[in-house]
Amino acid sequence: KKEKMEVAYLYTKQRSEFGKQCNFADGESQVLVSVLPSEEYDSNYMTRTPTVTEFDATPHMSETTVNTDRVVVKSTSMSHSEGGWPKDVDFTEQSDVSRFRKKAEKDEDYQNSIRALGPLVGRCMEQNNTVNVYEKYFDGKQTNHNSEPPSAKGLAVFRDPNTKKRMATSIDWHPEGASNGKIAVSYSILNFQDKRVTENYISASSYIWDITNSNTPDIELLPPSPLCCLRYNPKSCETLVGGSYNGLITYYDLRKPNAPTGQCSPLESSVVENSHHDPVYDVFWISSKTGHQCASVSTDGQMMWWDTRKLGEPTDSIKLSTDAKGKGSILGGSSLEYNTDAGPTKYLIGTEQGMVVSMNLRNRKINNGVAVYDNNSGKHHGPIYSIQRNFTHSKFFMTVGDWTARIWAEDLKPPIVTILLLIRNQMKRRQLMQCLNAKRGERKTSRQENEI
Repeated sequence: KKEKMEVAYLYTKQRSEFGKQCNFADGESQVLVSVLPSEEYDSNYMTRTPTVTEFDATPHMSETTVNTDRVVVKSTSMSHSEGGWPKDVDFTEQSDVSRFRKKAEKDEDYQNSIRALGPLVGRCMEQNNTVNVYEKYFDGKQTNHNSEPPSAKGLAVFRDPNTKKRMATSIDWHPEGASNGKIAVSYSILNFQDKRVTENYISASSYIWDITNSNTPDIELLPPSPLCCLRYNPKSCETLVGGSYNGLITYYDLRKPNAPTGQCSPLESSVVENSHHDPVYDVFWISSKTGHQCASVSTDGQMMWWDTRKLGEPTDSIKLSTDAKGKGSILGGSSLEYNTDAGPTKYLIGTEQGMVVSMNLRNRKINNGVAVYDNNSGKHHGPIYSIQRNFTHSKFFMTVGDWTARIWAEDLKPPIVTILLLIRNQMKRRQLMQCLNAKRGERKTSRQENEI
């Protein structure tokens, strides 16, 4: 049996073999050798050109930026109010639309489509008749589902920059509506022989405002006389027509201002001799292929048609008379309404005498196309300040004057609805009567007070 062998060795070393121990201590400095410079060996050497060497052990890196094309995203909407008309049909022209409709109604495919839709429409009508959609299941219980009562608040106030107070006689929105955000406002003083006009100089300027900036007007219009009415051209949004206090018709093109920046002078103006003799209270652009024709009314009893390219004289004029033979009375126009949906040759005029006048140029053989509505109890008892057709049913229209609003129909002479606008005035009168009764110590309620 073999014995295990230990693999180990132990050795020792004496301290003397380690060497001397170094002892460091502070002491005074001593110069051991001093070698002075000498030029003896200069010939053995030559001056070396100075060189600069850089050493960099860090890795080289570069940075690059790339700007790609920005994608512009825009939210848009489309208002589809008319059908898909062909390119050669202008839906704003009533004659083109009626011609195209007559042609389409004679088509066999159109007639077959109407016959096919007949049973479907009849089935829907029968389904509606089986259920009374107007039946009230919970009589006597009225639930208000409105979250809050309807209200409106003012967003901006556009003040006349002129120091003398003037009335805003008309306001017209830009044809593009709120997307453009501009309104045309005419300013004038309509009081006859007003002291502000006779004694002091009054500015004749009217303004175009941007609804986002109510501090300063966008453009200042410089007419020869204060404007009583102002209208944008629906076919050319940069042109306007205005009716002045002295009877002139002025035409403005914002692309040709003819004045310093921010101002616009009339591009064309009518002649005094061939214009209205009273203030022009309303003016409208009418349907035409050129888009330059307009009509105006005034209290001088005339309605005139103009071409804004040549305003030297009107293209046509008609007297607003109840009888074209000369036996009737002359009516002064105070407001005008024109809508192509009702017909390109139809006009409605509100008069200073409170009567409504309808004009159709196709019937000029009969009293120059002038027809007068109710001139007895149904008429207004003061000037008609506004007249407008219903946008959906054009045969109905509304007039406003003498604190009443009246709704009319073309087929009927008297008004069909009369709305009194005297609520606020009635409240003031009632409060005044109550104060007088309290002062007298009486508390009476008479029939006359109730009527007031």
